[in-house]
Amino acid sequence: MRVTGELVHAEQEGLNAARAEGEGAGALPRYWPLLLVGAAVVPGTLLFLVGRWGDAPAVEAWRTVCLAVTVQALPFLLLGTALSGAINAFVPERVFRRMLPRRPLLAVPVAGVAGVVLPGCECASVPVANSLIGRGVTPAAAFAFLLSAPAINPVVLTASAIAFPGNPAMVLARLLASLATAVAMGWLWLRFGRSEWLRPAVRHTGHQAGHSRWDEFRAGFQHDFLHAGGFLVLGAMAAATFNVGVPRSVLATFTGTPWLAVLFLAALAVLLAVCSEADAFLAASLTGFPPVARLAFMVVGPMVDLKLIALQAGTFGRAFAVRFSAATFVVAVACSALIGGALL
Repeated sequence: MRVTGELVHAEQEGLNAARAEGEGAGALPRYWPLLLVGAAVVPGTLLFLVGRWGDAPAVEAWRTVCLAVTVQALPFLLLGTALSGAINAFVPERVFRRMLPRRPLLAVPVAGVAGVVLPGCECASVPVANSLIGRGVTPAAAFAFLLSAPAINPVVLTASAIAFPGNPAMVLARLLASLATAVAMGWLWLRFGRSEWLRPAVRHTGHQAGHSRWDEFRAGFQHDFLHAGGFLVLGAMAAATFNVGVPRSVLATFTGTPWLAVLFLAALAVLLAVCSEADAFLAASLTGFPPVARLAFMVVGPMVDLKLIALQAGTFGRAFAVRFSAATFVVAVACSALIGGALL
């Protein structure tokens, strides 16, 4: 009986302690009025300051440029990822073996010329090239297609003709310089490229027996669009930062020397990240620069820009993007200078 009484007493003490703890937990803090005022005032003050800062002209310009680059490229990224998913799910691998020569040295120029069939910008070509590699196409040919598709398709060439009326030499120079750059980069990859620089493709394995092709298309499209879309936004933010941060007076210092003008507009194309369907109109507006420099702007832009580098890094890996983008920039500038000097 004594033991039973001790157990009952201990249990009662535990209940009293739990009740007291619960009452303490439910009690208001000592300085609850100050905490209530802070919770009401601090978030409102922060929102007010952020809103005032967001109304600054520089921030508004940054927001506009970032949104413009993203919205401009998003439809073509959507087209490219849809085409990538369709290739993965519906196109048999034997089709690519029949279309491209077996010898990689010949497959590269054929793939470069085939870039004319994709009416999109550089955002669309990255997932398509990744899908081609996953379907057995040699990477050199896929990269030639990646570079040529956004630069020589009919939409871009038509826009160039409209932007430079009465100047067919500029359109021809853009076509030849872009195609020469794409083929040269494909051959350079054949000679110097290494497979360890490429992130291995984990999804593009083609149609699997017993699976629905539409489900495979939907899964592939969703994966590519969400993955590439994030890097597109990062690239657009970087382009907007440069566009707003660099004074326009800096542009005037580079127009006097031809070779310096070529390098400057080529670098400007990388940083502005203008979609290939619209860059010809921007190049036509740069009337203070020589024609060769404006050609370099149109050749480099669709092949090397901030959003494209970000997309390549997210798709193929950073080791590939750094090396490939640097080499493409050099080759594109050289082809622009040689072909532009001969035709313009």
